[in-house]
Amino acid sequence: MGDREVADVLADVTSLLPDLRANAQITEDARQVSGDVVRALTEAGHFRLLQPHRFGGFECDPADYYAGVRALASACGSTGWVASVVGVHSWHLALFDLRAQQDVWGENQDALLSSSYAPMGRAIESDGGYFFSGRWSYSSGSAYADWVLVGGLVVDDAGDPMDFRTFLVPTRDFRIDDVWDTVGLRGTGSNDVVIEDAFVPEHRTLSFAATVQCTGPGQEVNTAPLYRLPFSAVFSTAITAPIIGMADGAYSAFTERNADRLRTAGPLRVVDDPFMQIAMAESARDIELAWTQLNRNLAELLALARSAERIPVSLRVKTRRDQVSATAMAVGAIDRLFDHGGGGALQCATPIQRFWRDAHAGRAHVINDPHQPLTLFGRNELGQDIRDAWV
Repeated sequence: MGDREVADVLADVTSLLPDLRANAQITEDARQVSGDVVRALTEAGHFRLLQPHRFGGFECDPADYYAGVRALASACGSTGWVASVVGVHSWHLALFDLRAQQDVWGENQDALLSSSYAPMGRAIESDGGYFFSGRWSYSSGSAYADWVLVGGLVVDDAGDPMDFRTFLVPTRDFRIDDVWDTVGLRGTGSNDVVIEDAFVPEHRTLSFAATVQCTGPGQEVNTAPLYRLPFSAVFSTAITAPIIGMADGAYSAFTERNADRLRTAGPLRVVDDPFMQIAMAESARDIELAWTQLNRNLAELLALARSAERIPVSLRVKTRRDQVSATAMAVGAIDRLFDHGGGGALQCATPIQRFWRDAHAGRAHVINDPHQPLTLFGRNELGQDIRDAWV
């Protein structure tokens, strides 16, 4: 990106916010972020923020990346979501064999990737790779993807699983089935990816165990501390950051709408309602706390990565604990505002209801299920063994 700095990228991203806010309903109606927006984010350099220097990326502090995502989601939840999950794939690809990175970025450093990591595919070993088939749901931004990262099980002749791997597949080898029709995050185009008996070379696959253990072959060539962070922290934060941005958007829309509103049941102005003031204080507090938790843990993880120290299980489980808690606090903040929004908050022209729907849709992502991360934290505190693929 020439002489551009991360600050330049974030400034250009910020300049997009007014248009994203004005066109949020259009994005929702289209069930897809527009090509113009994707091009603008590409030209700004957003999708290169976590990309290795060797392929024209910025290798930025992840906190900067998530700050840009948060800003985008405060204007349009669907755009923030797509920008987050598509952009974080540059980080994941950097963990793959260098040949896979060259396949993707060798001729086009702006190539985009979507994903669906659930092990819904089945792979059969063949000379130099695998024959691979499957169907995956919820691949956000897949319409603009040049490649897709999908999860699959390598099976033996009897069909029994031998390994869980991520497979990197080019657009020529998959199709998109348009099935995305939801009440929230409608503009994310999170459609199904279908692969039918495609051959995937060995170097375009990565064992999930290696991903979790931070021992991917790409980490031998991409040596920046950024690429020594746990997948469970980097990817889960990419899911929570846009939800916090949606809470920002809901808060701004709420304060703007209620500044001069009168109650229909009496002469009291809404701004003089102490219960609403308390709700605003509690929501603002929870949004700030959610963001602070994420940044504190990221900073601690990055400090250990910079010093080449092993990242302890205690910090890994705390990071997941705080990530699911941050999601819950952000969604709770929106709920509290929505409860005090009156009947007007239900109107389709009011942004609050869209942020409310988008945030609840985002919370439904499996990585936001709080039960396993909270259980793991408790088990670790009690000295029990921790066995979990995401930690």
